[in-house]
Amino acid sequence: MHISEGVLSPAVLAGGAALAVAGTCVGLRRVEYDRLMQVAILSAVFFVGSLVHVPVGFGSAHLLLNGLLGVLLGWAVFPALLIALLLQALLFQFGGLTVLGVNVATMSIGGVLAHYLCRACCRLPHGGPLIGGFVGGASGVLVAGLLTAAALALSGEAFGTAARLVLLAHLPIMLAEGCITLFTFNFLVRVRPGILPFALPARG
Repeated sequence: MHISEGVLSPAVLAGGAALAVAGTCVGLRRVEYDRLMQVAILSAVFFVGSLVHVPVGFGSAHLLLNGLLGVLLGWAVFPALLIALLLQALLFQFGGLTVLGVNVATMSIGGVLAHYLCRACCRLPHGGPLIGGFVGGASGVLVAGLLTAAALALSGEAFGTAARLVLLAHLPIMLAEGCITLFTFNFLVRVRPGILPFALPARG
């Protein structure tokens, strides 16, 4: 979900950059030293997984994986996505440097919210991890789509149609990523629960 150069207004660009810087600072302060390798690996997973693009108006549709990264990294999703998106902009011209802050902010905020939603759902008495995994993956895409559409809409009435197209194009991706995150998260719950950034409630 990369927004192209020359589309957004200066105010939206400045706001996105400020949010990206603030989120990255929080993420770097909260990440533990022994989880740096995990952050790097998941950043690489995002980099590779989102290389296939389908153009949609002023944006593009592809697997985001920001919900999965958010569930597994929490606030560290900000620096992880910053590095991946920066490399994509420099190597493949996906997005661009001026819109890097907005792209990082929209996807990382979705990832952070996915983390907390998954964490809350895991406390449910029945099927918590299953529900949490799906909600985490789907909500990451949904929030990122809403924020991207809002960034386009706030940049001028001419981008209203593009904003709606970007959001609609990511509805099937939202369902797909919900399933991907569900299976990945529940696999880790069974075999490597220590890799999760939060402790699961004890089951009776």
